[in-house]
Amino acid sequence: MTKAPVKPPVTFKDNKITSGKEGAYRVENIQVGKVLESWKFSLFSFEWLTPDGDMRDLSELPELEQEKYQKIMLQLSRNEPLERPVLGIGVMDNIEIGSRRDIFLTLAKQGYNKLSVHIPTANLEEFTPYL
Repeated sequence: MTKAPVKPPVTFKDNKITSGKEGAYRVENIQVGKVLESWKFSLFSFEWLTPDGDMRDLSELPELEQEKYQKIMLQLSRNEPLERPVLGIGVMDNIEIGSRRDIFLTLAKQGYNKLSVHIPTANLEEFTPYL
């Protein structure tokens, strides 16, 4: 029996956009697959997801997204803290990744099933199925 490779631990730091707004956001561990299932309906998903909702290969990402991916992988290999992504609810009632989409999607591409994120406390009920 072959063991799956161990993923390096991820250390997060608070997202700078939540600074001074701590009561407006809550840190939660979110199920990555469920978020991606909802996020595929976002207008911004086309860079990272195929029309079927599958993650694109690194070579298929736009050049700027490839550079962000590589930088995050380097930070991860050095065990540097990554800025916690901020999620929200979009106009189509789907999940939106409002800040640090690159971090969320790079870690999703690496196979992380749960990630620590900021969510608006006002939308906690809408996020319940994703926790």
